[in-house]
Amino acid sequence: MMKQIVVCAAAALVLAIANAANPPELKEGLWSIHTLSIDNPGNKKSDGTYSLCRDHAYDQSVQAHAKSMKSCTTVNESFQGGKHTAELHCVVAGTVIVSKGTTTFQGDMSTHSETNATYTPPMNGLSETAMIMDQKYVGSCPAGALPGDRIGADGKVTHLGKH
Repeated sequence: MMKQIVVCAAAALVLAIANAANPPELKEGLWSIHTLSIDNPGNKKSDGTYSLCRDHAYDQSVQAHAKSMKSCTTVNESFQGGKHTAELHCVVAGTVIVSKGTTTFQGDMSTHSETNATYTPPMNGLSETAMIMDQKYVGSCPAGALPGDRIGADGKVTHLGKH
């Protein structure tokens, strides 16, 4: 549960950045997404890769969901020279989470995001998380895959979109 809240806050920032006004819309189709997160104290690393079938409507619904998170506010954001930066302030279960991130766009076919989040007071012993996410377009979605379908490295499909 704790890791889900932390990942949710960091992912919300990354998704909000990736879908913010002004940056290019990302190409519709299948995307490969690699994430690396480092939790402190302890320098605990975890990483993984999955694929995501996306279209503009799915990306817009993710953006709307991120913006509707009542416990989070956008402190500042900007977009210049292909880079979007943002800072979010969230309060989850009495812990203040401050997330700062930058997403660099290479056209509409790849992004690189770096996000740092701090937790005050620490949440279940966690005081800081750093997350790096690289996304790249790989082609058309496989037959039968719908926008929002997440395909794990093991082939397991998780339906994140509307079905």
